[in-house]
Amino acid sequence: MIAAEHEARVHTIAAEVRERTARGERVHIDKGGVHHVVPLPGDRRFRSPAIDVSPLRRVLHIDREAQRCVAEPGLTFADLVDATLPLGLVPAVVPELEGITIGGAVAGCAVESSSFRVGGFHDTCHELELVSGAGEVITCSRERESLAFDMVHGSYGTLAIVTRLEFDLVPAEPFVELTYERHRDPGSYFAAMRTYCEAGDYTFIDGIVHGPDELVLCLGRFVARAPYVSDYRRQNIFYKSTRARGVDYLRTRDYFFRYDTECHWLTRTVPGLENRLVRRLVGKHVLGSTNLIRWSNRLAPLLGAIKRRPDVVVDLFVPHRRILDFYGWYAREPRFYPLWVIPYRLPRWYPWLSPAMVDKIGDPLLVDCAVYGMPNGDPELDWSQLFEEQTYACDGVKTLISRNHYTRERFFSIYDEGNYAAAKRRLDPHGVFPGLYEKLHRVG
Repeated sequence: MIAAEHEARVHTIAAEVRERTARGERVHIDKGGVHHVVPLPGDRRFRSPAIDVSPLRRVLHIDREAQRCVAEPGLTFADLVDATLPLGLVPAVVPELEGITIGGAVAGCAVESSSFRVGGFHDTCHELELVSGAGEVITCSRERESLAFDMVHGSYGTLAIVTRLEFDLVPAEPFVELTYERHRDPGSYFAAMRTYCEAGDYTFIDGIVHGPDELVLCLGRFVARAPYVSDYRRQNIFYKSTRARGVDYLRTRDYFFRYDTECHWLTRTVPGLENRLVRRLVGKHVLGSTNLIRWSNRLAPLLGAIKRRPDVVVDLFVPHRRILDFYGWYAREPRFYPLWVIPYRLPRWYPWLSPAMVDKIGDPLLVDCAVYGMPNGDPELDWSQLFEEQTYACDGVKTLISRNHYTRERFFSIYDEGNYAAAKRRLDPHGVFPGLYEKLHRVG
Protein backbone atom coordinates (compact mmCIF):
# COMPACT_ATOMS: atom_id res chain seq x y z
CA MET A 1 0.00 0.00 0.00
CA ILE A 2 2.70 2.50 0.99
CA ALA A 3 4.67 1.81 -2.22
CA ALA A 4 1.55 2.35 -4.34
CA GLU A 5 0.80 5.63 -2.53
CA HIS A 6 4.36 6.77 -3.13
CA GLU A 7 4.18 5.94 -6.83
CA ALA A 8 0.87 7.78 -7.20
CA ARG A 9 2.26 10.91 -5.53
CA VAL A 10 5.39 10.87 -7.69
CA HIS A 11 3.35 10.55 -10.88
CA THR A 12 1.17 13.48 -9.76
CA ILE A 13 4.32 15.59 -9.29
CA ALA A 14 5.70 14.46 -12.66
CA ALA A 15 2.43 15.36 -14.39
CA GLU A 16 2.48 18.84 -12.84
CA VAL A 17 6.07 19.38 -14.00
CA ARG A 18 5.10 18.36 -17.55
CA GLU A 19 2.17 20.79 -17.44
CA ARG A 20 4.40 23.65 -16.25
CA THR A 21 6.97 22.77 -18.92
CA ALA A 22 4.34 22.83 -21.65
CA ARG A 23 3.34 26.34 -20.54
CA GLY A 24 6.98 27.46 -20.59
CA GLU A 25 6.98 28.27 -16.88
CA ARG A 26 9.94 28.19 -14.51
CA VAL A 27 9.30 26.66 -11.10
CA HIS A 28 10.81 26.13 -7.69
CA ILE A 29 10.49 23.14 -5.38
CA ASP A 30 8.40 23.57 -2.23
CA LYS A 31 9.41 20.86 0.21
CA GLY A 32 7.38 22.28 3.11
CA GLY A 33 8.81 23.01 6.55
CA VAL A 34 11.59 25.53 7.11
CA HIS A 35 14.41 26.34 4.70
CA HIS A 36 18.01 26.05 5.86
CA VAL A 37 19.36 28.51 3.31
CA VAL A 38 19.99 31.88 4.96
CA PRO A 39 17.18 34.36 4.11
CA LEU A 40 18.28 37.52 2.31
CA PRO A 41 16.38 40.74 1.63
CA GLY A 42 14.99 40.73 -1.90
CA ASP A 43 15.60 37.00 -2.35
CA ARG A 44 13.85 35.92 -5.56
CA ARG A 45 14.15 32.15 -5.15
CA PHE A 46 10.49 31.60 -4.28
CA ARG A 47 8.77 34.01 -6.68
CA SER A 48 8.19 31.41 -9.39
CA PRO A 49 5.32 28.88 -9.22
CA ALA A 50 5.90 26.07 -6.71
CA ILE A 51 5.92 22.33 -7.22
CA ASP A 52 4.61 21.02 -3.90
CA VAL A 53 6.52 17.91 -2.78
CA SER A 54 5.69 18.29 0.92
CA PRO A 55 3.61 15.05 1.09
CA LEU A 56 6.78 13.03 0.37
CA ARG A 57 7.99 12.63 3.96
CA ARG A 58 7.70 8.97 4.94
CA VAL A 59 9.93 5.99 5.62
CA LEU A 60 9.10 3.48 2.88
CA HIS A 61 11.15 0.48 4.02
CA ILE A 62 13.86 -0.48 6.50
CA ASP A 63 15.91 -3.62 5.84
CA ARG A 64 17.38 -4.39 9.25
CA GLU A 65 19.58 -7.23 8.02
CA ALA A 66 21.03 -5.34 5.05
CA GLN A 67 21.19 -2.12 7.12
CA ARG A 68 19.46 -0.13 4.40
CA CYS A 69 16.60 2.37 4.42
CA VAL A 70 14.33 3.63 1.64
CA ALA A 71 12.56 6.90 2.35
CA GLU A 72 11.02 9.99 0.81
CA PRO A 73 12.97 13.27 0.60
CA GLY A 74 10.85 15.35 3.00
CA LEU A 75 11.56 13.01 5.90
CA THR A 76 13.44 14.91 8.59
CA PHE A 77 16.48 13.43 10.24
CA ALA A 78 14.69 13.67 13.59
CA ASP A 79 11.88 11.44 12.30
CA LEU A 80 14.36 9.15 10.57
CA VAL A 81 16.37 8.62 13.76
CA ASP A 82 13.15 8.01 15.68
CA ALA A 83 12.28 5.26 13.19
CA THR A 84 15.67 3.54 13.06
CA LEU A 85 17.20 3.93 16.53
CA PRO A 86 14.74 1.52 18.21
CA LEU A 87 16.07 -1.07 15.75
CA GLY A 88 19.65 -0.38 16.83
CA LEU A 89 20.45 1.45 13.59
CA VAL A 90 20.97 5.07 12.56
CA PRO A 91 22.01 6.93 9.39
CA ALA A 92 25.77 7.02 8.93
CA VAL A 93 25.66 10.83 8.88
CA VAL A 94 23.05 12.76 10.89
CA PRO A 95 23.18 16.56 10.37
CA GLU A 96 22.94 18.65 13.51
CA LEU A 97 19.47 20.20 13.04
CA GLU A 98 16.30 18.18 13.57
CA GLY A 99 14.43 19.80 10.68
CA ILE A 100 16.98 19.07 7.95
CA THR A 101 15.41 16.68 5.44
CA ILE A 102 17.18 13.78 3.80
CA GLY A 103 16.43 15.20 0.35
CA GLY A 104 17.82 18.56 1.43
CA ALA A 105 20.96 16.84 2.70
CA VAL A 106 21.58 15.48 -0.81
CA ALA A 107 20.55 18.56 -2.78
CA GLY A 108 22.57 20.79 -0.43
CA CYS A 109 25.31 19.90 1.99
CA ALA A 110 25.19 17.71 5.10
CA VAL A 111 28.20 17.34 7.38
CA GLU A 112 28.62 16.07 10.92
CA SER A 113 31.08 14.48 13.29
CA SER A 114 31.02 11.10 11.48
CA SER A 115 32.02 12.77 8.19
CA PHE A 116 35.70 12.02 8.76
CA ARG A 117 34.74 8.40 8.06
CA VAL A 118 32.21 8.52 5.23
CA GLY A 119 31.96 12.08 3.89
CA GLY A 120 28.46 13.51 3.61
CA PHE A 121 25.04 11.90 3.85
CA HIS A 122 24.86 11.73 0.05
CA ASP A 123 27.95 9.49 0.08
CA THR A 124 25.89 6.86 1.94
CA CYS A 125 23.16 6.82 -0.75
CA HIS A 126 22.89 3.93 -3.20
CA GLU A 127 19.96 4.98 -5.33
CA LEU A 128 17.89 8.09 -6.03
CA GLU A 129 14.54 8.46 -7.74
CA LEU A 130 14.17 11.80 -9.53
CA VAL A 131 11.51 13.72 -11.40
CA SER A 132 13.31 15.58 -14.16
CA GLY A 133 12.45 18.99 -15.56
CA ALA A 134 10.81 17.15 -18.45
CA GLY A 135 8.50 15.32 -16.03
CA GLU A 136 10.30 12.00 -16.49
CA VAL A 137 10.71 9.65 -13.49
CA ILE A 138 14.34 8.51 -13.43
CA THR A 139 16.01 5.99 -11.11
CA CYS A 140 19.76 6.55 -10.85
CA SER A 141 22.80 5.21 -9.00
CA ARG A 142 26.57 5.18 -9.45
CA GLU A 143 26.11 2.29 -11.88
CA ARG A 144 23.06 3.64 -13.74
CA GLU A 145 22.71 7.27 -14.85
CA SER A 146 25.81 7.97 -12.77
CA LEU A 147 26.25 11.60 -13.86
CA ALA A 148 22.69 12.44 -12.78
CA PHE A 149 23.25 10.61 -9.48
CA ASP A 150 26.49 12.45 -8.75
CA MET A 151 25.49 15.92 -9.90
CA VAL A 152 22.23 16.13 -7.94
CA HIS A 153 24.42 16.45 -4.85
CA GLY A 154 24.93 20.15 -4.21
CA SER A 155 22.59 21.16 -7.04
CA TYR A 156 20.16 22.98 -4.67
CA GLY A 157 17.04 22.13 -6.64
CA THR A 158 18.39 23.27 -10.02
CA LEU A 159 18.48 19.91 -11.82
CA ALA A 160 15.61 17.69 -10.68
CA ILE A 161 13.25 16.81 -7.84
CA VAL A 162 14.47 14.03 -5.57
CA THR A 163 11.48 11.80 -4.74
CA ARG A 164 13.01 8.69 -3.15
CA LEU A 165 16.37 7.75 -1.60
CA GLU A 166 17.97 4.43 -0.63
CA PHE A 167 20.85 4.73 1.82
CA ASP A 168 22.98 2.95 4.41
CA LEU A 169 22.31 2.60 8.11
CA VAL A 170 24.93 1.73 10.72
CA PRO A 171 24.69 -0.03 14.11
CA ALA A 172 24.15 2.25 17.12
CA GLU A 173 24.00 2.03 20.91
CA PRO A 174 21.65 3.99 23.19
CA PHE A 175 24.33 6.42 24.43
CA VAL A 176 27.36 8.38 23.26
CA GLU A 177 30.42 8.91 25.47
CA LEU A 178 32.30 12.14 24.80
CA THR A 179 35.89 12.86 25.77
CA TYR A 180 37.20 16.41 25.51
CA GLU A 181 40.85 17.04 24.71
CA ARG A 182 42.10 20.60 25.19
CA HIS A 183 44.84 22.33 23.22
CA ARG A 184 46.43 25.76 23.47
CA ASP A 185 48.38 25.49 20.24
CA PRO A 186 46.54 25.31 16.87
CA GLY A 187 49.36 23.23 15.39
CA SER A 188 49.03 20.46 17.95
CA TYR A 189 45.23 20.69 17.79
CA PHE A 190 44.86 20.16 14.06
CA ALA A 191 47.66 17.56 14.02
CA ALA A 192 45.82 15.60 16.73
CA MET A 193 42.60 15.89 14.76
CA ARG A 194 44.23 14.27 11.72
CA THR A 195 45.86 11.56 13.85
CA TYR A 196 42.54 10.61 15.43
CA CYS A 197 40.83 10.61 12.03
CA GLU A 198 43.43 8.26 10.57
CA ALA A 199 43.47 5.97 13.61
CA GLY A 200 39.69 5.45 13.47
CA ASP A 201 39.35 4.65 17.17
CA TYR A 202 36.42 7.04 17.62
CA THR A 203 33.04 7.08 15.90
CA PHE A 204 32.62 10.85 16.08
CA ILE A 205 35.18 13.66 15.87
CA ASP A 206 34.54 17.38 15.84
CA GLY A 207 35.68 20.40 17.82
CA ILE A 208 34.69 23.67 19.42
CA VAL A 209 37.19 26.54 19.34
CA HIS A 210 36.37 28.97 22.16
CA GLY A 211 39.22 31.38 21.47
CA PRO A 212 42.49 31.72 19.53
CA ASP A 213 44.33 29.42 21.97
CA GLU A 214 41.39 27.53 23.52
CA LEU A 215 40.69 24.65 21.20
CA VAL A 216 38.69 21.57 22.25
CA LEU A 217 38.54 18.26 20.40
CA CYS A 218 35.30 16.34 20.99
CA LEU A 219 35.89 12.60 20.64
CA GLY A 220 32.81 10.38 20.76
CA ARG A 221 31.86 6.73 20.65
CA PHE A 222 28.71 4.69 21.12
CA VAL A 223 28.29 2.96 24.49
CA ALA A 224 25.62 0.58 25.77
CA ARG A 225 25.42 2.16 29.24
CA ALA A 226 26.09 5.58 30.73
CA PRO A 227 26.72 6.54 34.38
CA TYR A 228 24.62 9.68 33.79
CA VAL A 229 23.21 11.66 30.86
CA SER A 230 23.39 15.40 30.24
CA ASP A 231 20.49 17.30 28.73
CA TYR A 232 21.10 20.22 26.34
CA ARG A 233 17.58 20.45 24.99
CA ARG A 234 16.48 23.48 27.01
CA GLN A 235 18.32 25.12 29.90
CA ASN A 236 21.91 24.07 29.20
CA ILE A 237 23.97 24.96 26.12
CA PHE A 238 26.08 22.20 24.62
CA TYR A 239 28.98 24.15 23.17
CA LYS A 240 29.53 25.88 26.53
CA SER A 241 29.78 22.51 28.27
CA THR A 242 32.84 21.59 26.19
CA ARG A 243 34.69 24.37 27.96
CA ALA A 244 34.07 22.98 31.45
CA ARG A 245 33.79 19.19 31.20
CA GLY A 246 36.38 16.50 30.56
CA VAL A 247 33.91 13.68 29.84
CA ASP A 248 30.19 13.72 29.12
CA TYR A 249 27.41 11.29 28.24
CA LEU A 250 24.38 11.93 26.06
CA ARG A 251 21.53 9.81 24.79
CA THR A 252 22.28 9.00 21.17
CA ARG A 253 19.38 11.04 19.81
CA ASP A 254 20.37 14.00 21.98
CA TYR A 255 23.96 13.72 20.75
CA PHE A 256 22.89 13.92 17.11
CA PHE A 257 20.90 17.10 17.74
CA ARG A 258 23.08 18.62 20.47
CA TYR A 259 23.42 21.85 18.44
CA ASP A 260 19.75 22.05 17.46
CA THR A 261 18.66 24.14 20.44
CA GLU A 262 21.07 26.93 19.49
CA CYS A 263 20.72 26.52 15.70
CA HIS A 264 23.69 28.43 14.29
CA TRP A 265 24.04 30.28 17.61
CA LEU A 266 20.81 32.18 16.88
CA THR A 267 19.94 32.38 20.59
CA ARG A 268 22.90 34.74 21.04
CA THR A 269 21.14 37.34 18.91
CA VAL A 270 18.16 37.62 21.30
CA PRO A 271 18.90 39.37 24.62
CA GLY A 272 18.31 37.07 27.58
CA LEU A 273 17.85 33.88 25.58
CA GLU A 274 21.04 32.36 26.94
CA ASN A 275 19.74 32.82 30.52
CA ARG A 276 18.76 29.48 32.08
CA LEU A 277 15.54 30.77 33.65
CA VAL A 278 14.42 32.47 30.43
CA ARG A 279 15.21 29.31 28.45
CA ARG A 280 13.18 27.25 30.89
CA LEU A 281 10.17 29.56 30.55
CA VAL A 282 10.12 30.10 26.78
CA GLY A 283 12.13 27.17 25.49
CA LYS A 284 9.21 25.12 24.21
CA HIS A 285 8.06 27.95 21.95
CA VAL A 286 11.36 29.56 20.92
CA LEU A 287 14.28 27.15 21.18
CA GLY A 288 15.15 24.52 18.58
CA SER A 289 16.06 24.91 14.93
CA THR A 290 12.54 24.88 13.51
CA ASN A 291 11.31 27.56 15.94
CA LEU A 292 14.42 29.71 15.60
CA ILE A 293 14.48 29.56 11.80
CA ARG A 294 10.79 30.44 11.60
CA TRP A 295 11.31 33.43 13.88
CA SER A 296 14.40 34.43 11.90
CA ASN A 297 12.51 34.25 8.60
CA ARG A 298 9.62 36.31 9.99
CA LEU A 299 12.01 38.95 11.26
CA ALA A 300 14.18 38.97 8.12
CA PRO A 301 12.34 41.91 6.44
CA LEU A 302 12.61 43.99 9.62
CA LEU A 303 16.25 43.06 10.18
CA GLY A 304 16.95 43.82 6.52
CA ALA A 305 15.76 47.37 7.11
CA ILE A 306 17.91 47.72 10.24
CA LYS A 307 21.09 45.82 9.37
CA ARG A 308 23.52 46.78 6.66
CA ARG A 309 23.97 43.09 5.84
CA PRO A 310 22.76 39.73 7.20
CA ASP A 311 24.97 38.03 9.78
CA VAL A 312 27.48 35.52 8.42
CA VAL A 313 26.27 31.90 8.50
CA VAL A 314 28.50 29.71 6.37
CA ASP A 315 30.55 26.50 6.27
CA LEU A 316 34.05 26.80 4.86
CA PHE A 317 35.85 23.59 3.81
CA VAL A 318 39.62 24.03 3.91
CA PRO A 319 42.12 21.26 3.05
CA HIS A 320 43.79 20.03 6.21
CA ARG A 321 47.19 20.79 4.67
CA ARG A 322 46.19 24.51 4.59
CA ILE A 323 44.17 24.72 7.80
CA LEU A 324 46.91 26.43 9.82
CA ASP A 325 47.16 29.14 7.17
CA PHE A 326 43.41 29.70 7.30
CA TYR A 327 43.20 29.50 11.08
CA GLY A 328 46.14 31.87 11.51
CA TRP A 329 44.21 34.47 9.49
CA TYR A 330 40.99 33.69 11.36
CA ALA A 331 42.58 34.12 14.80
CA ARG A 332 44.11 37.45 13.74
CA GLU A 333 41.19 39.07 11.94
CA PRO A 334 37.62 37.76 12.33
CA ARG A 335 38.28 36.33 15.83
CA PHE A 336 34.64 35.25 16.13
CA TYR A 337 33.92 32.42 18.55
CA PRO A 338 32.79 29.76 19.16
CA LEU A 339 33.97 28.24 15.90
CA TRP A 340 32.68 24.74 15.16
CA VAL A 341 35.20 22.59 13.27
CA ILE A 342 34.42 19.24 11.66
CA PRO A 343 36.86 16.97 9.79
CA TYR A 344 35.42 15.76 6.48
CA ARG A 345 37.08 13.07 4.39
CA LEU A 346 36.26 13.05 0.69
CA PRO A 347 35.66 9.37 -0.15
CA ARG A 348 36.30 10.32 -3.79
CA TRP A 349 36.68 13.51 -5.77
CA TYR A 350 33.18 14.72 -6.47
CA PRO A 351 32.36 15.17 -10.19
CA TRP A 352 30.91 18.64 -9.51
CA LEU A 353 34.40 19.84 -8.55
CA SER A 354 36.35 21.14 -11.53
CA PRO A 355 39.64 19.34 -12.33
CA ALA A 356 41.52 22.56 -11.50
CA MET A 357 39.79 22.71 -8.09
CA VAL A 358 40.61 19.07 -7.39
CA ASP A 359 44.29 19.85 -8.01
CA LYS A 360 44.01 22.97 -5.87
CA ILE A 361 42.47 21.12 -2.89
CA GLY A 362 45.04 18.35 -3.08
CA ASP A 363 44.16 16.74 0.28
CA PRO A 364 41.09 14.50 0.72
CA LEU A 365 40.82 15.46 4.41
CA LEU A 366 39.05 18.79 4.73
CA VAL A 367 38.22 20.80 7.84
CA ASP A 368 34.80 22.45 7.86
CA CYS A 369 34.97 25.75 9.73
CA ALA A 370 31.36 26.64 10.59
CA VAL A 371 31.03 30.38 11.15
CA TYR A 372 27.61 31.02 12.66
CA GLY A 373 25.96 34.35 13.45
CA MET A 374 28.92 36.67 13.03
CA PRO A 375 27.76 40.32 12.82
CA ASN A 376 28.52 41.85 9.43
CA GLY A 377 27.64 45.52 9.65
CA ASP A 378 31.04 47.18 9.28
CA PRO A 379 30.70 49.77 6.47
CA GLU A 380 34.38 49.36 5.57
CA LEU A 381 34.39 45.63 4.94
CA ASP A 382 32.06 42.74 4.16
CA TRP A 383 33.07 39.66 6.16
CA SER A 384 30.98 37.43 3.93
CA GLN A 385 33.11 38.35 0.94
CA LEU A 386 36.35 38.17 2.91
CA PHE A 387 35.54 34.62 4.08
CA GLU A 388 34.81 33.62 0.50
CA GLU A 389 38.10 35.08 -0.75
CA GLN A 390 40.21 33.69 2.10
CA THR A 391 38.74 30.21 1.68
CA TYR A 392 39.60 30.24 -2.01
CA ALA A 393 43.09 31.58 -1.25
CA CYS A 394 43.60 28.61 1.10
CA ASP A 395 42.48 26.16 -1.62
CA GLY A 396 39.09 25.54 -0.01
CA VAL A 397 35.41 25.45 -0.97
CA LYS A 398 32.50 27.12 0.81
CA THR A 399 28.89 26.03 0.98
CA LEU A 400 26.34 28.10 -0.93
CA ILE A 401 23.71 28.51 1.81
CA SER A 402 24.53 32.17 2.48
CA ARG A 403 25.67 35.20 0.49
CA ASN A 404 27.80 34.36 -2.55
CA HIS A 405 29.91 36.99 -4.27
CA TYR A 406 31.61 34.90 -6.97
CA THR A 407 31.93 36.18 -10.49
CA ARG A 408 30.70 33.61 -12.98
CA GLU A 409 34.31 32.93 -14.02
CA ARG A 410 35.42 32.25 -10.43
CA PHE A 411 32.31 30.16 -9.71
CA PHE A 412 32.98 27.83 -12.62
CA SER A 413 36.67 27.58 -11.80
CA ILE A 414 35.44 25.78 -8.65
CA TYR A 415 32.40 23.94 -10.00
CA ASP A 416 32.68 21.76 -13.11
CA GLU A 417 30.69 23.68 -15.71
CA GLY A 418 30.91 20.88 -18.27
CA ASN A 419 29.54 18.20 -15.95
CA TYR A 420 26.84 20.54 -14.69
CA ALA A 421 25.80 21.43 -18.25
CA ALA A 422 25.67 17.75 -19.23
CA ALA A 423 23.52 16.96 -16.18
CA LYS A 424 21.29 19.95 -17.00
CA ARG A 425 20.77 18.69 -20.55
CA ARG A 426 19.81 15.24 -19.25
CA LEU A 427 17.68 16.28 -16.28
CA ASP A 428 16.32 19.73 -17.16
CA PRO A 429 16.52 20.19 -20.94
CA HIS A 430 13.83 22.91 -20.99
CA GLY A 431 15.23 24.99 -18.13
CA VAL A 432 12.22 24.56 -15.85
CA PHE A 433 14.51 24.97 -12.84
CA PRO A 434 16.94 27.89 -12.50
CA GLY A 435 20.64 27.43 -13.18
CA LEU A 436 23.04 26.87 -10.29
CA TYR A 437 24.91 30.17 -10.60
CA GLU A 438 21.75 32.09 -11.36
CA LYS A 439 20.00 30.77 -8.26
CA LEU A 440 22.91 30.97 -5.84
CA HIS A 441 24.63 34.23 -6.74
CA ARG A 442 22.99 35.66 -3.63
CA VAL A 443 24.65 38.88 -2.52
CA GLY A 444 21.38 40.57 -1.43
